[in-house]
Amino acid sequence: MSEASASDAVRLRFERLVAPWRDDLYRYAFWLCRDPSLADDVVQEAMLRAFKSLSSLKDQAVVKTWLLTIVRREHARVYERKRLDTRDIDDLSAADAALIASSEDTDIEDMRKAIFELDEEYREPLVLQVLMGLSTAEIAEALELKQGAVLTRLHRARKKLVERVSPALGIVKE
Repeated sequence: MSEASASDAVRLRFERLVAPWRDDLYRYAFWLCRDPSLADDVVQEAMLRAFKSLSSLKDQAVVKTWLLTIVRREHARVYERKRLDTRDIDDLSAADAALIASSEDTDIEDMRKAIFELDEEYREPLVLQVLMGLSTAEIAEALELKQGAVLTRLHRARKKLVERVSPALGIVKE
């Protein structure tokens, strides 16, 4: 196979396997960093890393988990390299709020705020399951945890959400 046709084959494989996940990767990166431009940078770097290491992907069935792991690691690299300015979630502009599916529904806003207030160890598996649709086994692989640890974190995340959101919604536990 010529060099040109080999590079075309890699590009086509990338477009078939990786490119369709870009929007999901962006949503995940945004939930991790809460900054639209940083999320875009993280996804760009992750896509580049995925392209460079596409030959290491042997099982196409795990491409989503593989990509989410790359995004997660790239997000961590950003914080290893430099100290970033932080923004309070309450200070988001209208355009930024739209990126996190802002709504006039205060119940949804209360839930969104409660999710953002969760510690990352609880927020991340919850977002992977609810937003990205990953199974607990896929989450365990992406976060490099045991499946039991993922189940525990998901249970605790939901429990913390109920504790935070129930009073705001006027729900009284019996």
